[in-house]
Amino acid sequence: MNKNIKYIAVLFLGLIILNVANQSFYKRFDLTADKRYTLSETTKAILSEVKEPLFITVYLEGDFPSEFKRLQIETRQFLEELAAENSQIKIHFENPDYQRETLIKKGMMPSQLTVEEDGKLSEAIIFPWAELNFDNKTKVVSLLPTVIVASQEEQLQKAIENLEYSFLSATNSILKEKQKNVVLLTGNGQLQDIYQYSFLSEVSKKYRLTKFPLDSVASNPQQTLQDLISIDLAIITKPTQKFTEAEKFTLDQYITNGGKTLWMLDNVQADQDSLLATGKMLAYPRDLNLTDLLFSYGVRINSTLVKDLYAAQIALATGNVGNQTQYQNLDWFYHPLVSGNPYHPITKNVGNVRLQFANQIDTLKNDIKKIPLLVSSPLTRKVGTPSIIELQSIAEEPKEEDYAAGNQLFAVLLEGNFKSAYKNRVKPFKTNLFQGSTANNKMIVISDGDIAKNQILKGQPTDLSRDKWTNQEFGNKDFLMNAVDYLLDDSGLINLRNKTLKINTLDKQKAYKERTYWQFLNIVLPLVILAVFGVVFNYLRKRKYA
Repeated sequence: MNKNIKYIAVLFLGLIILNVANQSFYKRFDLTADKRYTLSETTKAILSEVKEPLFITVYLEGDFPSEFKRLQIETRQFLEELAAENSQIKIHFENPDYQRETLIKKGMMPSQLTVEEDGKLSEAIIFPWAELNFDNKTKVVSLLPTVIVASQEEQLQKAIENLEYSFLSATNSILKEKQKNVVLLTGNGQLQDIYQYSFLSEVSKKYRLTKFPLDSVASNPQQTLQDLISIDLAIITKPTQKFTEAEKFTLDQYITNGGKTLWMLDNVQADQDSLLATGKMLAYPRDLNLTDLLFSYGVRINSTLVKDLYAAQIALATGNVGNQTQYQNLDWFYHPLVSGNPYHPITKNVGNVRLQFANQIDTLKNDIKKIPLLVSSPLTRKVGTPSIIELQSIAEEPKEEDYAAGNQLFAVLLEGNFKSAYKNRVKPFKTNLFQGSTANNKMIVISDGDIAKNQILKGQPTDLSRDKWTNQEFGNKDFLMNAVDYLLDDSGLINLRNKTLKINTLDKQKAYKERTYWQFLNIVLPLVILAVFGVVFNYLRKRKYA
């Protein structure tokens, strides 16, 4: 009796010790091959700044397609990792069916999905959104990124890969008390605001966006330079007028003082609207007086146009039926459809980008690191300028041997130590802010001013990601926003976009065809084995004890 009491006491004491240890020590183990549940150091650094409760509401609850249950499970497991890292993070999953109108008013638009069950297709609507609330500030997160993919399974994989970046980007944004300053440079005939509305409206949601008149350097150069230096990023979109030496010097000193720049330049005058109106146009070089400035940074934009057999389409009138004009979508080789660098966070998982009358970029040897971002297909042809471009050439059958110029570079990222183009030259004006060089700066140069140009429909700007005539979808807006985020990212957060996971998906067609076999294997066969075992066991038992 005493021994039993002793054993019970030891067992009871052991349970108490284990319970105390369980409350004091907590450790999660990630046994997945791709370490999908292991948080990056960047993520941990951002989470350490959450000192007050951060409430995350996820609207992935209720009745929705089974394959998107995977997104729900992965989202829940990822958020549990965040909560395990910082107890101030509070998670709640909510059914959106009872508050659809409220969610839509907040900008959380539903997604319509095509669901395949038992070999039949049906439609389903889900709200793949999450909402972050912190200190009276709110941020919404899309859980289903708008990437151009071949299937819903691929879209699901991209969504799961993007979870860490999406949530941590929103968390980082909501924690910051001061937004970074972005300016749109004006004064050199840049693209009108209405044609940049789709892109700039996205920039203004994350950063403090204003205009900056660079031509004010003519009247007060010192003050203009001082004002510009306080800006984090300058966007230069399709200037059409020459830059003066004072303006170039101002930009040069802005860069050597640490300012980031996003250049979208056309070195050839070619207008798509005039081509469609008259059927032909003269494409000729445009002198922006920027060649020597960019040359000092290691790039040169040539005055040649690039035709690419892998191109976007334009809608052209091809005839009449009765009183109705008939339109047809035809490949227009002057609008290259270019792919991004799959290994860089700016272009990873971004759809093909449409360019219009783009020029070729050459890179020059210097100490600055150059990373290609947008590259054509190898089936290209260079067209020198000046040159007459006729719309009727779209009907000509291309010869592959004429398109053998190889891959052409259209966008490049420059990183490193930028030296001033005016270091050993006469300065256009005197300034105490002159810097001969700067370390660890970044800029992006794109040889197409129309990459950010959205179309106009009934006087209103359309979405940059879609062509209003052909309904083709492009990755232009995603690419440009990633470029802005990368240039302004000091924490390395954008690198989370490089995360790659392997999601094993079910082959629905094969499962539907072989459903009888698998039903028999999983339901009938175990029952048959159990019945045979029972009969044999009963027979052997009777024989033994007969």
